Amino acid sequence: MRRGSWIPKIIKKRVCTTFVEDSLSNGTLCQCGGERETHDSMATGDSFGPANVTQWDSRQHSSEYPTDAFGELEFAGAGRRHSYFLRLSCDTPPQMIYNLMTARWGLSSPNLVVSVLGGEGHEKIKPWVRDILRKGLVRAAQSTGAWILTGGLREGVSRCVGDAVRDHKAAASAVSQNKVVAIGVAPWGRVYNRQQLVNAQGSFPARYDVQNTTKDTCCLDNSCQAFLLVDNGSVGKRGGETAFQANLEDYISNQRTGIWGSGSIEIPVLCMLISGEPGILERLDASLKKATPWLVLAGSGSVADFITDLVAGDGTACDRVHEKVRKHFPAEAEQEKLVQTALSIYQRRDLITVFNGEQEGPDDFDTVLLKALVRASKRVSSKASEYIEELRLAVAWNRVDIAKYDDLEESMTDALINNKPQFVRLFCGNGLNILNYLTNERLETLYRSLSDSSLAYMLLQKHLSERKSLDGSLPSVNGGASGVMKTFQMKVNTATSLMDLTLYEVSRLLQDLLDDVCGPFYYQTLGLGNEMGNRRTIKRVKKILQEECTYRNQRCPSPWAALFIWAVLQNRAEMAIFFWEMIKEPVLSALGACKILRELSKLESDTESKLGMKQLAQRFENLANDVFGECYQSNESRSFTLLIRKSTEWGGATCLEMATAADARLFFSHDGVQSLLSQIWWGDMERSTEVWKLVLTFFVPPIIYTNLIKFSEEELEEQKTLKVNIKDSVQTHSKRPFIVSRWRQFWYAPVTSFLGNVLMYFLFLCLFAYVLLVDFKPPPPEGPSVLEFVLYFWVFTLVCEEIRQVGFFTHTSRLGKLLFCRIFPWSFDFGRTLMAIDYMVFTLRLIHIFAIHKQLGPKIIILGKMMKDLFFFLFFLGVWLMAYGVAHQALLYAYDPRPTWIFRRVYYRPYLQIFGQIPINEMDADKLQESDCTYNRTEIEAGAEPCLSIYANWIVVMLLVIYLLFTNIVLVNLLIAMFSYTFSKVQEHSDIYWKFQRYNLIVEYHSRPCLAPPFIIFSHLHILIKRHIRRIPSGKNQHFVLELKGRKASCLNTWEAVQKEDLLSAQNKKLRESDTVRLQRTSVKVDSVLKQMAEIRDHDRRLRVLETQLDYCCSALSWMTEALSQSNVVSTSRPPPLHKGDMKELKCHGCLLQILHMQ
Repeated sequence: MRRGSWIPKIIKKRVCTTFVEDSLSNGTLCQCGGERETHDSMATGDSFGPANVTQWDSRQHSSEYPTDAFGELEFAGAGRRHSYFLRLSCDTPPQMIYNLMTARWGLSSPNLVVSVLGGEGHEKIKPWVRDILRKGLVRAAQSTGAWILTGGLREGVSRCVGDAVRDHKAAASAVSQNKVVAIGVAPWGRVYNRQQLVNAQGSFPARYDVQNTTKDTCCLDNSCQAFLLVDNGSVGKRGGETAFQANLEDYISNQRTGIWGSGSIEIPVLCMLISGEPGILERLDASLKKATPWLVLAGSGSVADFITDLVAGDGTACDRVHEKVRKHFPAEAEQEKLVQTALSIYQRRDLITVFNGEQEGPDDFDTVLLKALVRASKRVSSKASEYIEELRLAVAWNRVDIAKYDDLEESMTDALINNKPQFVRLFCGNGLNILNYLTNERLETLYRSLSDSSLAYMLLQKHLSERKSLDGSLPSVNGGASGVMKTFQMKVNTATSLMDLTLYEVSRLLQDLLDDVCGPFYYQTLGLGNEMGNRRTIKRVKKILQEECTYRNQRCPSPWAALFIWAVLQNRAEMAIFFWEMIKEPVLSALGACKILRELSKLESDTESKLGMKQLAQRFENLANDVFGECYQSNESRSFTLLIRKSTEWGGATCLEMATAADARLFFSHDGVQSLLSQIWWGDMERSTEVWKLVLTFFVPPIIYTNLIKFSEEELEEQKTLKVNIKDSVQTHSKRPFIVSRWRQFWYAPVTSFLGNVLMYFLFLCLFAYVLLVDFKPPPPEGPSVLEFVLYFWVFTLVCEEIRQVGFFTHTSRLGKLLFCRIFPWSFDFGRTLMAIDYMVFTLRLIHIFAIHKQLGPKIIILGKMMKDLFFFLFFLGVWLMAYGVAHQALLYAYDPRPTWIFRRVYYRPYLQIFGQIPINEMDADKLQESDCTYNRTEIEAGAEPCLSIYANWIVVMLLVIYLLFTNIVLVNLLIAMFSYTFSKVQEHSDIYWKFQRYNLIVEYHSRPCLAPPFIIFSHLHILIKRHIRRIPSGKNQHFVLELKGRKASCLNTWEAVQKEDLLSAQNKKLRESDTVRLQRTSVKVDSVLKQMAEIRDHDRRLRVLETQLDYCCSALSWMTEALSQSNVVSTSRPPPLHKGDMKELKCHGCLLQILHMQ
């Protein structure tokens, strides 16, 4: 089905079908506003003709037809993304339009709907009203995620709203722009250039030309993201959209906020009245009867001033309402009707909030919105608590600054589901008990509320389907619907398809992401065993769900960890960071989040989400590194214990194991981790021991009992703890003799095992080379020689060690092939060839051995990275080799069917030509030499040498020049550039890579027996007897895994938490002292000063007005006093009182006269 082709089937338009003559147009116009010629001839002369009908009515005189204007709208020269538009009948069900806007057009569901009404036509809007719309309404809409319903045309208030939205989008980020959604609801008959939108198949997009004028016009406003063009069949008249907009507001007010209606409150709808004409009073009265709150801007003009006067006064007396109606609407004819409407409005005045913008200002607008909606909710529900309603609205709008809190649990769920981390912080810091809040049932509810577009949702759905496939209870989607309703039903069904989700599916998902690093999550909660098989576990879960499910009423044992994992799976950065701050084991938890996010990023297909996961994973790795750095600076021995401590919350994992699985190279490069690895590497020997001393001790073992090699006498704290923990499990003597203990201290150290293996491996390679070159005798009975048998035994011991480590049998199969080929004469040469290749493989293994070296290790890593670049180079080279080789062969030899020679001349010879081996005698016609060749195909097929073709010899030379130019200059320099880039890129972090690789090598040699091949066979026999026959556990494993319980584990957790708090405090202090925060604080102070200065200027202006009025009063009183004093009407016994300033003036005048008289 083509895009939008289903819309005309369900969305209709209205067309006037009956001509009702307009008496003022001399019979040329219908009362619908259309001309006579646009009406059907049948409709003009039917029984509803002009003689019988005096008043045109949309329902009676118009009919519905499939809509012919829908799709996307491109404003000419606007330079912005396309808007959606739809021409629809005024009787269209609002449910259908709302589903279309959210499901098909992709508009996010609103947390608030503000319908701006009034100010129609060319009425002049006051400047302070524009300021309210720009600074108050749009800012409140951006912070709450609101829809703004406007008239959609470039006139009146609609134009002011459009300008405010446009200014906001010009200055805001892309994320903030998407939060303000302006929807234009306009009458179709008044739209300028509406014929450009008409297309029966839909317009994707329709190009729309607007009028370039600063005056009000009926053009569509390009600031709206969607246009609902309501058609009642009229042309050039308002009013057709009023009823539809009211129905749409009423429908939206019954929907719930959040993802697919998961919120706890219905979407609040508020009508905002600016100025307005008397006809809007009926609209206001009808909305109030549906309990829709209104916000009236006092002083904006006309109807808004009337409502302000009506609500402020006593409206019970009918005569007083009459006076107010006559005062505000003296020219209206139906004043009695207005009085009745006003009385009806006054009875519901609790739903009306008056906002005086001139006095309160735009900064308080969002608070006024909140109060208006809370007042409306209190009037609708007598049981509603003011604090709860304010809290729910604040959560829905993500406005912490206007929140008041009382009952927190339901609001906490809303904040978690709808990703409001600031509210989660607010609730947890103001009395919410997370232990009582998070039950297993509530945790399952949180997982069921995942967005259907998230990767975690799809992975959980897959595991849920696997569990349900046992009893065939898979979720189904109704396929009978069509069009918009089908899409809507599919989304609803998808959103509810996780209703049967349990913690078992969550555990399976975490098990897939964390591999074998951790034990299963939530198995103990569900009553499952860790060793149970998959099918057996699913049957057990099914049995549990069929019973009472008592586990759901139990508290979650680790609520912060559970919420942390829930947030990480959804890639919610800010919320995950908050839960990480509250968690017990911050280092291990950060590494676990790093592992989960990096595994999810490998499965994510969306590029932006993948990048976000990688960035958050790196952020958690940095946090783990920073916290461990604080721990290492505080107490070195405790930090070592922290690295190898088994965690109960993370399924027995350790920090080192989790960091290895998460590929946390930065964490491994920390000095504390490397210090622990060095300590394990050297054992009880001092780290400063020279290598030559160790090598000398190999050949002269009694040296270990001298002071040539120094052993540390002091034991670290974690080693003491280790010995206490394994004292009961390992049967050892209380104190070994000095000879035995010193022997074990030397030979059991990983560095000793490493050096022994290196020395013996060099000896093995020397033996291998000698046998291959000198002592590789013919098949029996002459061979094999004794040294060759020693070599085979040596290889066998290497194979045994490989099997002990990883269980792979690759070397065993190679050894078997070698012996099989060696015995028989017919396969002797093949066996020798296989042996030569094996020698190369064994020699290349030296690279792995020397990865431990501090200088060679990073270079080996760089070499490995360069091999990837080499493969890309070989791909390009292979393309050119084939292109040139085939053309070269075809031009030089007209016919040569020999496969071996074709391969040589197509691939081998062009490859050698890169290095300068060019057979010019076989390519250049001028230098050809006579040879025994033929052009006969039969002889060529019989084995004769074909002659060269000289027909297009110049082309061969040109191709050679181009080929050498491209390969020797372009491709080789490309390879050099790639190597240079790789080297410079990896060299910066090569030390980090090397330290990470060093850990794997230390673990490998730590677990190896002390003897090297071929003597390792004795160690294998000893291990077989000790582990599998006598059942004695190994003490070596305790160097990397340490289990703490009780008070010791609690003390370690407390100490780690203190270090984390110190780190967070230092980071917050650094953030507060940063230039950005200082600028923000300065900006707030400047705004406060400017606001105070504005208030001072306002007070000064008022004082000046008051002084002017006082001057006038004083002048008037002086004039009255003077008039009365000169009149005989009033007789007084004393002179009029004088002003205080006048008294002083008279006294000064009298003193002056006395002085003059004395003189």
